[in-house]
This record gives sequence, structure tokens and C-alpha cells, in this order.
Amino acid sequence: MKDINVVFLNFLMKDDIIRAVDSVFKDIANCSYDVQVTVADNSQNKDGIKESLNEKFGNKVKYIDCGGNIGFGAGNTMGFKATEARYYFSINRDTIIPENSEVIQRIIKFMDEHPKIGCIGPKLLNMDGSLQYSCYRFNLPAVLIKPLKQINFDKKYAWVKKHVDNLEMKDFDHNETRPVDWVIGAAMVVRQEVVKDIGWFDDRYFMYLEDADWCRRMWEANWPVYYVHDIVIVHMHARASAQVPGIFKPLFKNKLARIHFMSWLKYIWKWKGNNKYYSA
Repeated sequence: MKDINVVFLNFLMKDDIIRAVDSVFKDIANCSYDVQVTVADNSQNKDGIKESLNEKFGNKVKYIDCGGNIGFGAGNTMGFKATEARYYFSINRDTIIPENSEVIQRIIKFMDEHPKIGCIGPKLLNMDGSLQYSCYRFNLPAVLIKPLKQINFDKKYAWVKKHVDNLEMKDFDHNETRPVDWVIGAAMVVRQEVVKDIGWFDDRYFMYLEDADWCRRMWEANWPVYYVHDIVIVHMHARASAQVPGIFKPLFKNKLARIHFMSWLKYIWKWKGNNKYYSA
């Protein structure tokens, strides 16, 4: 069994995947743990990623053909299941691990030292080095208006911004490690015992909100979720579901916005009546 299985999900983003995987291998060059790097492919190798991975990394990367675009949660789960590990690390293709930071080694060390923590999310930085808000509250008003955040209404209306700021936990010092309600799926590490207890991502969400749902299930099963401030990853954060302006226009013109909205509806329905803040 591996110490950690680091899983990237590909959908026609070969160059991003190659760059991200390369940053992982640089990070683990002197790592004392047994690390598996996996690429789960939702694009059935239409971009030639399988050959590119083999050419650059040889057999060091495990390639998994998901058989089609099965979604974010289901694709990551296929990657997780391909190699049993003590920890499972879902990390986005648009991430870079800073050089000489020993991120993977420090993740494993932190989890080993805190056996009651079920999941952690590292600090995420934007490309310019500024903080990216990556841990959220289960705040009912903010979750209810989350679709407005996706179309940037928090930048236009103060009442939306007020709830989004609460959702994104902008009121606490992000140079502090602490329990949080949920960490985003762009970079989240989950221990094997959690998976055995509550299962994997809920694949009813094709994309979006599966991270919130998984973290909520962890808290319900008494597995705390933590934000770890001194483990840092750079995330480009494309926000593809927010590229068409307006309220109704995205639902007609932006497929990802429609998917985001459907996931939001599924999440609201699944957790209706359960509005507690676990990390408090």
C-alpha cells in the first residue's frame, strides 16, 4: 500500500496536467514516503495525454482511462481506487507545487501526527502570490446565493459580497491552521479510514459542490476537516463556469454554469434542514 495517491483529473488539458505532474515529481525528489501519481482521464486520450505522460515520466505515472467524461467526483474516485493508499490527494490540473517546499512529505507528516483529522486543504495562492480563499462555511444564506458568486455578483452588489465574504471565511487570519466546514476540491487530502467509513465523492454531482458534500459527510461522521496554512500550493483557478455575464444568460450559453446550477440544486435538496456550522 502506498503512503499517498496523488490524483489529477484530465479533460483535454494535457499541457496543464504535464506541468502539474512535473511539479509533483520535483517536490518528491527526496521524499521518504512511497508516493503514487495517478492521472484519471475523462477524455479517453483524445489529446494524447497517455503517450505524453509515458514519454516524459515513463511508468512513474499510472494512467486510468475513465471511459468517457464521467464527471469530477467519479473521475477522481476511479483514480483513487486504482491504487490503495493511506491518504488520497485530489489536486487540480491547474496547480503548481512551489519548488523546494516538500509539500507532499509535509502533508503526510501532518496527517500522521493528527490521526483524528479526516481531511485537510492546503493554503492556495494565486499566480501573483495573493491569497486564494479555499475554505468555506456551511452558511445557509451564502450557500443559497452561491450561484450569484459564480457570475461575479459579489463584485457588483454589497449584499451579495457580505454573504460571500462569510462563506469564504474572510473574517479569519489565513495564516492560522484551524478546523473549517469545507475545503475546495482543487486540493484536498483525505485519509483512508474516512473513505472506509463514509465512502468516496458522491457521483450524483457531475461537477461542483461534491467537495462541500464530502466534507459535510465527514463532519457528520466525526471526522474534522482542517485548513493548513503553512502547506502552500499555487492554483490558477480558471472559473470556467463564470465566463458568461448576467443571471439567465449563463444557463443558456455556458454549459458549465448549467452544471454548477444543477449541482447547487442537488446539494440544497440533499442537505435541506441541516444548517449547522461544524467547525465552530
